Amino acid sequence: MPHDEIRTRLAGIDRNSVVAIAQRLIAAASPNPPGDTEAVATVAADSLRAAVPGIELALHDVGQGIVNLVARVHGSMPGRRIVLNGHLDTYPVNEALPWTVDPLGGEVHDGRLYGRGAADMKGGIAASIAALAALAEVRAHFRGEAVLTLAGDEESMGTKGTQWLLDHVPHARGDATIIGDAGSPLVLRFGEKGFLWVQLTASGKPSHGAHVHLGVNAVDRLRRALDALSGLPELPFDAPAAVVQAIAAAKPVSEPLCGAGEADVLGRVTVNVGRFEGGTSMNLVPTSAAAAVDIRLPAGMDAARMEAAIAAALAPMEGVRWDVLRRVEPSVTPPDAEIVQRTVAAAQHVLGRAPAVNMRVGGSDARLLRRAGIPTVVYGPTPFNMGGADEYVLVEELVQVARVHALASFDFLLG
Repeated sequence: MPHDEIRTRLAGIDRNSVVAIAQRLIAAASPNPPGDTEAVATVAADSLRAAVPGIELALHDVGQGIVNLVARVHGSMPGRRIVLNGHLDTYPVNEALPWTVDPLGGEVHDGRLYGRGAADMKGGIAASIAALAALAEVRAHFRGEAVLTLAGDEESMGTKGTQWLLDHVPHARGDATIIGDAGSPLVLRFGEKGFLWVQLTASGKPSHGAHVHLGVNAVDRLRRALDALSGLPELPFDAPAAVVQAIAAAKPVSEPLCGAGEADVLGRVTVNVGRFEGGTSMNLVPTSAAAAVDIRLPAGMDAARMEAAIAAALAPMEGVRWDVLRRVEPSVTPPDAEIVQRTVAAAQHVLGRAPAVNMRVGGSDARLLRRAGIPTVVYGPTPFNMGGADEYVLVEELVQVARVHALASFDFLLG
């Protein structure tokens, strides 16, 4: 089969097949918590076996209801490995929300596929399954292998999903990875910010609210500590020039999709106080108070430097303690990396225009793959009402993502 004919075939993945797979995945609830992915992993496995008879496939039950899936398609001879990755768990279904459709029904109305996980990310998984099936049909024409890894533990940022696969399944590690997580076909994401989750606690001395001179107010101590952290976004750092340029170039496309100010947020430290609690009654001086703070780190700012800055800011604060609950470094695949350029070219072919190339504000399993030294991009459909009622994704975008995944993977394996 001529090369151009193969690429045309991959870029013509059938719409109905992608939708049907996504509907079956949506029907198998997999909310996290509790994170039970056995049913949806079985559905994904059945879909793959139906599409690719005899496919090499394994389900990995790692306990607590978490089941991961790995499927593999071999080419005509040894070569590189491309991995398509996704996560099987979703936000809680939360039927109490004002859904106007069955949250597990996978209904299609006016070009929209509805249901919990439609956007994050059972739609993207369906696209990757369809892409792997399409690659299997032309396996005689590429070298190496295409692998699909579906993780059961992502929404809680756990270690029993993609990280477990990286640690225990050799072919879960590839020469490059494409993740179909929520985003937009118009924006390819090559990196994401890191973060520190920090718990602050303050202690005081009790007294009656009328006798403040006899007590020490823990809330006041905590408030002053949080004020001290408000200066962290002003810390200077050296961002990689290629990242700075990419963020600026992507702004005209990315911000209309993700909101004005995205470029600014991608390029600086942000501090968000997500929780604050303290005291028992308004007429008592509180003896304890606590706050949880989310500090996001742009490319070029490492966690150790940020922790040193926190320590310096809080050192003078009597009665204040801080602990890092979670630490994730920024992760970047260089914008000129081959998998970035291959995916951009595939999107150009499918969409008729090149996508913007940008960082990602939120986190994903891409951080784990990049930490393992694997060049990784995130390319998926636009999320609508993610985590809320009537979550949906555009059917047209699901098909576009499937075609781009297939075409980019094929071209990468050709080398």
